[in-house]
Amino acid sequence: MSTAFYSLRRWGRRPFIRVAAFSVGGVVAALASAVFAPMIPLELGASIGSDAVDQILSVLATSMLPVATFSLSTIVQAYGGATSTVTPRAVTLLMQDTRAQTAVASFIGAFVYSVVGLIALKTHFYGSQGRVILFGITLLVLISVVATLVRWIDTLSHLGRVGETIDAIEAAASDAVRRRAEAPYLGGLPWQPAPPGAIRLTARATGYLQHVDAKGLDALAERHGVTLHLAVLPGAFVHPGRLLVEIDGAADEALRSRIAEAFVIGNRRAFDDDPRFGIIVLTEVAQRALSTSINDPGTAIDVIGTLVRVLALWDERRAAAPEARIHPRLRVPGISAAELFEDAFGPIARDGAPTLLVGLRVQKALAAMHDLGGAEFQAAARVQADLALLRAEAALSLPADREALRAAHARVGRAEAA
Repeated sequence: MSTAFYSLRRWGRRPFIRVAAFSVGGVVAALASAVFAPMIPLELGASIGSDAVDQILSVLATSMLPVATFSLSTIVQAYGGATSTVTPRAVTLLMQDTRAQTAVASFIGAFVYSVVGLIALKTHFYGSQGRVILFGITLLVLISVVATLVRWIDTLSHLGRVGETIDAIEAAASDAVRRRAEAPYLGGLPWQPAPPGAIRLTARATGYLQHVDAKGLDALAERHGVTLHLAVLPGAFVHPGRLLVEIDGAADEALRSRIAEAFVIGNRRAFDDDPRFGIIVLTEVAQRALSTSINDPGTAIDVIGTLVRVLALWDERRAAAPEARIHPRLRVPGISAAELFEDAFGPIARDGAPTLLVGLRVQKALAAMHDLGGAEFQAAARVQADLALLRAEAALSLPADREALRAAHARVGRAEAA
């Protein structure tokens, strides 16, 4: 994906884009009646009085703005609730929820349509034939608003709830994991050290690497006869002086600038191309639930099950869809199973060490991952199971609890543990 398309896609997810589009659509729909007025027979135009349309438009104009305002306040409250009870990193996903964006945009679009329609109607812009079309469009807008309200009521019943937010994070993490598992080296070849004398290209800004245009980099490398050895992956924190890529071959200043433009650096990590970030955010939800202020081990256990599904997807996609290398001039670092398991289970095992139920669930999850995955997953699962046992034994005071945890740990690597 090119950097321009990546930026455009992220920009298009912002809520105001959908609101603006619906507002423009409302203006166009209100004025279209005058354009298509000649298509309506004169005798039919006389049958629809201006009062009939006027009253419906007035109802829409007076009701849609309060409904939109109420919806916005509800959404803001949901964002605040997610920030305090789940994790602030999840708010980005809630803001990209198309259901909420469509509902608010529909209400504002209907309000704009009704106001423009009233203004045009009072100035006799439509005529008798135009009023017929305006009446028909108004009925369609009314039906659309009612349908949106029905769906919106269902959405409000779980908007910003913990379970709903976990599902949203899981969907984003699974999407990133699936894409990276199918292209573990971004479509290139596994990383290898650059030869002596390679040109070092460092970052020009401070922030997190959000996206790498691998296709664009490979095209540049092919055109100029060089090989690129990437030093960082999306999710890495970079700063001026941090190595981004080493160029094996001749590269002038223009080529270096083009290569640097292929790396998108932002203020925060993003879910799209960073599978580890989605896993980390899920882990943050469990950590927040295990804090003394919330004390909700049930949510932590729910997150552990979610992490098993996400990590199983990584191993499944790696095995089912081996990467077709399409960027032969790129040498790219990979993500190891050990890193994924540390991101997923390390913090939960540490913060949940004093809670037996959480410790048991961590051991069962790691046993499942050991049975589901290949050799790399099995080794990573065993390491995390051993560390989780050590942390829990240091935190649990009752011998019976420690013995139960040892029994669960002993089943890691045995098929019946699943």
